[in-house]
Amino acid sequence: MMIANLIAAAAALMLTTASVVGGQTKESVESETAPPKLLVLVYQRFSFDKGSDRDKWEIAAARACQELAVPNSWIVLESVTGEPEVLSFDPFDSFAQLEKPVAEWGPIYATHPELGRLQAQINAALASQRTVIAVRRDDLSYRANRIDLSKARFLRVLEVRLHPGRENKFAEAFQNLSAAYEKTESDLPWVVYQVDLGMPSPTFLAFVPMKALGQNDDLLKSRESLDAAEGEAVERMQQIAREAYAGTETNLYSINPEKSHVSKEFAAGDPEFWTPKPQITAKPEGKQSRNSKRTATRPRK
Repeated sequence: MMIANLIAAAAALMLTTASVVGGQTKESVESETAPPKLLVLVYQRFSFDKGSDRDKWEIAAARACQELAVPNSWIVLESVTGEPEVLSFDPFDSFAQLEKPVAEWGPIYATHPELGRLQAQINAALASQRTVIAVRRDDLSYRANRIDLSKARFLRVLEVRLHPGRENKFAEAFQNLSAAYEKTESDLPWVVYQVDLGMPSPTFLAFVPMKALGQNDDLLKSRESLDAAEGEAVERMQQIAREAYAGTETNLYSINPEKSHVSKEFAAGDPEFWTPKPQITAKPEGKQSRNSKRTATRPRK
C-alpha cells in the first residue's frame, strides 16, 4: 500500500468490530508467500499528466523502505485491463496486526523527512482512492494452499457483487466450481476473499495468481472441459449467477516489483524478480589525445 494510506485505513479499523476474523490472532503464522488471512486493498487512480513523475516517486519510496525497518509490506499491481489504476495488495494476519503501522509510521516520517516528502508528492497526484479490507475464505477457494505469491507475475481479479442475503448461494456456486476443478485436476489455483469493509456488502473477490499471461489460455481450456464434463453442475452455477449476482467484473493486473516492498523471506522465493541486481553498463572508451597515443606507443628505454 502507498505508505500513508495504511495509517488512515488502520485508524478507521480501530473504530469497527471485525467479527468475521475473530480469533485469527491466536492462529499460527503461515508462509510468507501464502495468500494472507487479511487483505488490505487500495485502488488508486492518478492524474494522467503526473504519470512519469509518480512512477519515479513510488520507486524511490520503495527503495528507501528497503533500507528501513518499516512495519508492513505491499505488492503494487498495475491494471492491464479496465480503467487505468494502481492496486496495492497488502498482506496481514489479523486486524490487530494493523495497529503496528499506526504506531510506527509517524516516527519513521519524523526521522526520514525525505520519505514523507515522496509520499506527499504521490498523494498530491491522486485523482481518486478507495481502501478495501477483505478476509480470506478457504472454504470457497481452490487449492489455495498451493499458491506461492512470490512466483506470480500477474493477478486475475474477479469481483462479484451479490444481492443482499445471497451469500449462501454464492458459497454453493464456488464450492461446486472447486469440486468440478478437482475432477479435472486443474493446476491453476485461486483464493477467495469476502469484503468486510470498503465496498457495498455482500461482495467477494477471487484472485488467480499467474506466472505468465499464457495461463489465461489454460483457464479458457478448463472452462471448456467443465462445460463438457459437468453439464448439470455448470447449469446450476449459471442459475445461481442469474439469481444471486448483482454484478461481476474481471480484470488483469501485472505486478511491479520496483514499486513493491516485500520481506526478505518473501523475496527469497524469486530473488531475480523481486531484488534484481542493478545492471552495470560499460562506459564508452574516450578518445585518446595525441599526446597519450604517443606516450602509449613510445618504446621503453
